[in-house]
Amino acid sequence: MAVPKFLQPYLASYDLAKLDAKDLNVSREIITKVLNLGDIKAVGWVFENYTLAKIREVVKNPQRGVWNEESLNYWKNILKVDEIDNYDKAIMNIYPQ
Repeated sequence: MAVPKFLQPYLASYDLAKLDAKDLNVSREIITKVLNLGDIKAVGWVFENYTLAKIREVVKNPQRGVWNEESLNYWKNILKVDEIDNYDKAIMNIYPQ
């Protein structure tokens, strides 16, 4: 599945023509970036192209150091995810100690 050009702002360091949105690692990256920073069109695309179970799994098991705290908490509540694994490590910290 091709990644649409309107997702480029959220995947700025990637060549979209070379990405397969069905690839496990690519789908995880797309879901993370779009839920973290995406507009309504991008978020809509994610929910149209990935299962709710897949999206919940990405939120429940977030990538390390890439999530805005507000975004992760928002999606946790919206998707009714009970607990996020390694929550503290998932939050982006621009002021590390």
